[in-house]
Amino acid sequence: MSYPEYILTLSCLDQRGIVHRVSGFLADHGCNIIDSAQFGDAQSQLFFMRVHFSSEDVAVAEEGLRAEFAALADTMQMQWQLHDAYKKPRLMLMVSKIGHCLNDLLFRYKSGLLPVEISAIVSNHTDFYQLAASYNIPFHHLPLAAGASKEAKQAQEAKVLDIVEANNIDLVVLARYMQILSPAMCTALTGRAINIHHSFLPSFKGAKPYYQAHERGVKLIGATAHFVTGDLDEGPIIEQDVARVDHAMEPDTLTAIGRDVECVVLARAVKWFVEHRILLNGHKTVVFK
Repeated sequence: MSYPEYILTLSCLDQRGIVHRVSGFLADHGCNIIDSAQFGDAQSQLFFMRVHFSSEDVAVAEEGLRAEFAALADTMQMQWQLHDAYKKPRLMLMVSKIGHCLNDLLFRYKSGLLPVEISAIVSNHTDFYQLAASYNIPFHHLPLAAGASKEAKQAQEAKVLDIVEANNIDLVVLARYMQILSPAMCTALTGRAINIHHSFLPSFKGAKPYYQAHERGVKLIGATAHFVTGDLDEGPIIEQDVARVDHAMEPDTLTAIGRDVECVVLARAVKWFVEHRILLNGHKTVVFK
């Protein structure tokens, strides 16, 4: 018999008995814990927990489970969420003219490696509309001219947010979307937008960062996936990785290696998000892998 499964995530001030009270609550409500992870941060004095469980008592409905856990959470001042483990989160991908991350995420989605529904692809260029069509995903071309006015940018971002709302998007992925989001846009997408960038920032800004890195003779290149905030490329970091390079490699080789790392790092971050493994801890993250 198949039972409903849920993922509970929570954070609160670290205190005695949190695991006992949460596990006891689940046991008292006919739930069986499948896996559990927790972490107490001595610096922030916060406690974080992720519990994957099945609900095996048919008399306990999800609404009742939520309502009764809310009462427990209030007594401990918890920030918490309860997710249906079988529900696939809905994604919107944003891209400009460099498509390696987009292509990688689409392949992972189509092959079942990424348990999501990709509901829309948004771009300020038309380069990937045929790729979107090959996956039968709606493509939205929302151009934004170089040097566009503040009003034009606001209008374009309003259309992006309309797509987010119309499609009930859970996560926006900036898969090499080369436009800086306004503070208002970042606020609207707080905690549900992930960006990827090469790890040279702020050393190599602007065009062709891997060529700049080659000129400086770097020995490590890498990528960082992070939540989007109003502080450009400084949001809470979710995942990072590096690859070693050497003097014999041409700039194009560095670029190819760097793009491979970007794809892997972004895919990990997205997968962990949709599996509800990421909890915010101030300007940092807790990731239960």
